[in-house]
Amino acid sequence: MITPNYLKNGDTIGIVCPSGYMPINKIEVCINTLQHWGYKVKLGSTVGNQYHYFSGTDEERLLDVQQMLDDTEVKAILFGRGGYGLSRIINYINFYSFIKNPKWLVGFSDITILHAHLHSQLKISSLHASMAAAFMDEGYKNQFVQSIKQILAGEKVDYSCGFHKYNKTGIAKGELIGGNLTLIAHLIGSTSSYVHTKGKILFLEDVGEYLYNIDRLLIQLKNNGLLKDLSGVIIGGFTDMKDTFIPFGEDVYTIIYNQFKAYNYPICFSFPVGHQTNNYALKIGCKYQLTVSEEGTSLIELI
Repeated sequence: MITPNYLKNGDTIGIVCPSGYMPINKIEVCINTLQHWGYKVKLGSTVGNQYHYFSGTDEERLLDVQQMLDDTEVKAILFGRGGYGLSRIINYINFYSFIKNPKWLVGFSDITILHAHLHSQLKISSLHASMAAAFMDEGYKNQFVQSIKQILAGEKVDYSCGFHKYNKTGIAKGELIGGNLTLIAHLIGSTSSYVHTKGKILFLEDVGEYLYNIDRLLIQLKNNGLLKDLSGVIIGGFTDMKDTFIPFGEDVYTIIYNQFKAYNYPICFSFPVGHQTNNYALKIGCKYQLTVSEEGTSLIELI
C-alpha cells in the first residue's frame, strides 16, 4: 500500500461535497479549525451549492472532485459530508494525476466508496474520519476530531475501548479495511469493491437502517466470501436503527453477533467509529494490531 505524504504547516486542505448538499454555514467552524491547525483551506464549488438532494449535478460534483484531485497545491481533501451520490460518479473520476501525487482523502459514510476504490484499485491509503459537521458546537475540541489532526501530521495513534459481552478475545494483525456496511454491500460486484479480504481487519458501522436489513447485508457479505478469511473484525456504531411493525426480535448487536459467531477470529463490539460523536480517524490500508481481551480492546498502528 502507498501512504500519502503527511502534511506540514502551511499545506493546503481542499474541501468538497461529492454527494449530499451541505449549507455553507455548517462548514465555517471546520474552516476556522483547519486554519488554526496551521493549514490553508481551499473550497470547492460544491460547498454550499445545491441541486435538489445533491450538492450539484453529477457533472458539477464530478468536476469539483476531479479538480481537487488534480490540484498539486492541495495536499489533502476533507469531504464536507456524505449522504448519497458518489456511486453515480466514481467510474468517471480520472485518478491519473492522483496516482502520481497521492493525497489524503478524509471522510466516511458515502465516502466509503472512495476508500474501497483506492484500496482495491489503486493500493493507496486513505483516512476514514469525521467530516465538516463534526467540527461544530465545539466538536473540534474532542479527541475524535483531534485524531484527524494527529494522523495528518504523521503521528501514529493507538485507540482503546471497553469490554463488550459479545467480544471474542484474541489478537489480530493485518491491513485495516472497512467503512459503512450498506456501502460495502452496495459495491459488491463493482470494480470498486473490497475483494481480497484474507488476513485483513474489517471494521463496520452504519446508521438509520432497519434491523432486518443489517442481517441481510451481513448475509450478502458472507455469501460473497468477504468474511471467512479475515484476521479480525471491529464493529463500530450502529446508530438510529429502526424496526418493522412486527419486531425483528433482536437488537442490532445480537444480529451482528449471530452472523459472526461461527468465525474464530477476534471480534470487538462498540468500537468508537461511525455516525456518532465517538468517531476515531482510521487509516485504511495501513497495518494495525487488534487486541481483544477481558479488560477491553486496543487498536495500535504497526510500523
